[in-house]
Amino acid sequence: MGVEGFPKCIKYLLFFCNFIFWMSGGVILGVALWLRHDEQTSNLLLLQFEGNPAPTTFYVSVYILIAVGALMMFVGFLGCYGAIQESQCLLGTFFACLVILFAGEVAAGIWGFINRDTISKELITFYDAAYDKVISDPKSKQAATTVLKVFHKTLDCCGKSDYMEVIKEVSELCQKTPDGLDKSASCHTRLQELFSNKVYLIGISALVVTVIMIFEMIFSMVLCCAIHNSQSY
Repeated sequence: MGVEGFPKCIKYLLFFCNFIFWMSGGVILGVALWLRHDEQTSNLLLLQFEGNPAPTTFYVSVYILIAVGALMMFVGFLGCYGAIQESQCLLGTFFACLVILFAGEVAAGIWGFINRDTISKELITFYDAAYDKVISDPKSKQAATTVLKVFHKTLDCCGKSDYMEVIKEVSELCQKTPDGLDKSASCHTRLQELFSNKVYLIGISALVVTVIMIFEMIFSMVLCCAIHNSQSY
């Protein structure tokens, strides 16, 4: 005998929330794949300078997001099926997975907040190393020149500060405007904007998913108890 009355409403609410959760997992997976293959970040993070690769902190975060998105899609499907079948076993497994996901998301959120500026700072240091190499050793600057050109073209920037202060050796590597002037935006500013915007996007997605997960945990436990009570009669 299936559940009736209010528990039946909970059953369909849980199914609906899980469907949204499953779709959210797909969105997070899609966003993570976009971040991984985005032209701006890919061009910068695949660079090498004097045998040292660009910082990989950003890609580590993206791979974690890919795993989370795929896991959310699996858990969402498990919840949908468990709700429709009114299976205590599946709902219990679903609840346990949600608790693990919730704890992981909170931990990742804390880590992300603490290290929110790390990625841009690492790339700024990487850029500055190439910048200083071009200035200090103009005769053997080929690798550094390649790095700076990619930064300048990808981010539409030039130097560490305003174009008026860019040293000649570096200024020659900058993109020119139709009137012949260098781009005025500093690469430091562009890097900070680039990753802060992406972190903001990830944060909004995580907040929405967290709210959905809280409701799902409540609904799954209520439905599980209702199924147990209906089987007792």
